[in-house]
Amino acid sequence: MAKSKGTILITDDEKSIRNTLREILEFERYDILEAENGEKALETIKKEHIDLVILDIKMQGMDGIEVLEKIKKIAPELPVIMISGHGTIKIAVEATKLGAYDFLEKPPDLNRLLISIRNGLDSSELIKENKQIRSELYGSTEIIGKSPAIESIKKLISKVASSNSRVLITGENGTGKELVARAIHDQSERSSKKFVDVNCAAIPADLLESELFGHEKGAFTGASAQRIGKFEQADGGTLFLDEIGDMSADSQAKVLRALQENRIVRVGGNERIDIDVRILAATNKDLQDEIQAGSFREDLFHRLNVIPIQLPPLRDRREDITLLAKWYLDKLSEKEIIFSGKSFTEDALEEMKKMEWPGNIRELQNIVERVALLSTDEKITASDIERLTISKGKNKNQLGLTIDNTESFHDYKEEAEKLFLLKKLEKYDWNISSTADAIGIQRSHIYTKMKKYGIER
Repeated sequence: MAKSKGTILITDDEKSIRNTLREILEFERYDILEAENGEKALETIKKEHIDLVILDIKMQGMDGIEVLEKIKKIAPELPVIMISGHGTIKIAVEATKLGAYDFLEKPPDLNRLLISIRNGLDSSELIKENKQIRSELYGSTEIIGKSPAIESIKKLISKVASSNSRVLITGENGTGKELVARAIHDQSERSSKKFVDVNCAAIPADLLESELFGHEKGAFTGASAQRIGKFEQADGGTLFLDEIGDMSADSQAKVLRALQENRIVRVGGNERIDIDVRILAATNKDLQDEIQAGSFREDLFHRLNVIPIQLPPLRDRREDITLLAKWYLDKLSEKEIIFSGKSFTEDALEEMKKMEWPGNIRELQNIVERVALLSTDEKITASDIERLTISKGKNKNQLGLTIDNTESFHDYKEEAEKLFLLKKLEKYDWNISSTADAIGIQRSHIYTKMKKYGIER
């Protein structure tokens, strides 16, 4: 028996149309499911694996446009071909804007229908492959945790993802702000388009405008070619402005204007370029305090803060530590960084729950990798956690612990240097220039040492 090319759901309140399409498509080796109305179609999509939907616009009860909107919320990547005996350009445009893959008039031309189905299935497969590649490049966007705070955030993400509303994500360093931004993008109707991120704190103020808006050839010294900025790169997709609280006043004004007008002008250019970008922003700062201090624009804050998401620190969701630690350990095993037999004892997990986690989830991830690699037995115990980590929960002197656990003077010196640099970066909110000025070394040396010691924001 020939292999099926995919499963198609035919939704039409005319049985004769369903029968005709079924006969044609089954001959072409497609598996067919039917629904005589929108309610049944949505129920089928939730229960069955569907590769493509053929959907009539004029039906009793829910019409096709309403059904299409609901399909895109349930399964945004599912290709939908709309058919109508009363097709107009206005309806076709509306359906396309809502995410329909194609629009055909009844009775559909057989060749065009088969081509549209084939292309729709190919497009869906490409989207899935792109998601898989993104997952391999950037990691999973699954948010691990069952604490009430995390469950609430998951529900909020699910609710706002399908909209184009701007989201402001706040929380301490290492709480997973970028992960939340990527989860919003991946659950949105823009998921097949680009997710472009910009760390506003890592780019010097005089270069940020060019990074965001691009520049024309000859716009300034060194501009030897035209550059497409992040806003244009993200057109149709999502732009994530990380550490928005570190953006300079000039850049804030230009971003505000871009958000107001939905268009940009490249540096050194005159052409006004329309953009369709969803903005997600994040910061570890209290922007209300920054507004009071005069370092952040209140009008930009209100533009960004349409949907606020506040991420809790790890110490406020200790019930998730066990899940997170086991999840990271499993990922190390999947990547073959460690052998698959490693596991935590209950006392090891309890020891981790006692810690304060100032570095939050990122610190937990680093510690899991460290103890997994350096512990000698299959079982990671509480003594391994105490021996291989700095136990902040017990308020021990960190350099004292380093002395106790280090035999080599060279190793101690490097641990002390790493600890000193980490503390100073935290003190100056990870602003590299401020930290470099404060401790009297060049910025490039800080970047070198951060790379050497594996220090990440």
